[in-house]
Amino acid sequence: MMISRSDRASLLSILAQFPRQRVTLLGDMVADEFIDGEIVRVSREAPVLILKQREKTILPGGGANAANNLADLGAKVTPVGVAGDDEAGEALLHYFLQKGISISSILRLRNHVTPTKCRILGGLSHWQRQQIVRVDREPSEPLPPSIRRRLSQKAASLMHRASALLISDYGYGAASAEAVTAIQRRARRRAIPVTVDSRFDLLSYSHVTAMTPNEPEVEEAFQQKIGNNVSVLHGLGRKLRRRQSLEALLVTRGRDGMVLFEAGREPKHLPVFGSDQAVDVTGAGDTVIAAFTLALASGASFLHAAQLANCAGGIVVMKRGTATVTASELKEAIRNA
Repeated sequence: MMISRSDRASLLSILAQFPRQRVTLLGDMVADEFIDGEIVRVSREAPVLILKQREKTILPGGGANAANNLADLGAKVTPVGVAGDDEAGEALLHYFLQKGISISSILRLRNHVTPTKCRILGGLSHWQRQQIVRVDREPSEPLPPSIRRRLSQKAASLMHRASALLISDYGYGAASAEAVTAIQRRARRRAIPVTVDSRFDLLSYSHVTAMTPNEPEVEEAFQQKIGNNVSVLHGLGRKLRRRQSLEALLVTRGRDGMVLFEAGREPKHLPVFGSDQAVDVTGAGDTVIAAFTLALASGASFLHAAQLANCAGGIVVMKRGTATVTASELKEAIRNA
């Protein structure tokens, strides 16, 4: 992606505003667990590899990863969600405390399973580790309505000092369209941007500032394949933006970059930033919506916000595992683009 001299100056000016922003994030706190093992032999019990565990790490995932990205980009973020009283929940809260991220609005629930995506990585000694299998641990029951109401009330109580509201809905119940409707009343009075990243429920959210789905999520919402048909992509993008009464829609397309839809404007294609050979796309969508939201909170146009999000996404997919982008990395990338 090429950046003009005037756009570069604008983007750097927007970046300078990031530390002044306070973002409230209502979403699903997910743990990304990585078990790193060394292949030692083939099992005698079955034709499978035996791994000798070397390391286990637990990092913020889902909405927690979006919060982590906001913090690394320089914002003051208050995540609102739940964590279980299990190892993964304890690890998430400890990580946030170490990072200086407030946990005052994260409810700790007894006997609740923190949604965890455990990735088993294996390889020979001194070789690059490869993901072998992923094991997901999820709550067996949905969050009670009383807990969902408490989360909505907590998020609403933070609106008086927030410069943006980010919704990260991974389908575990912490965020919902109904909750956002109540919170929006306060957000609208202050005219702050409200952005949504919803994995399974795109068509439930409406009258928010913007959404950042990926192309497969748009296809799933309308049960229509896009493939390489740009006209279908444009049609579905315009339809989604109008149907949900959005000010803007940013559709991410992997190696094909992003497309920005705004009212009264032609779709704007942004080519992928950097290499189109991603190292690891884990959590890239969280980085994109974090940068996009923070840019809007800083007064950026939708196009400039999309350009910053595109840069951030291009940087993070070149890192292994669930990663973040820092403000200094983003600044350096823009200066050299």
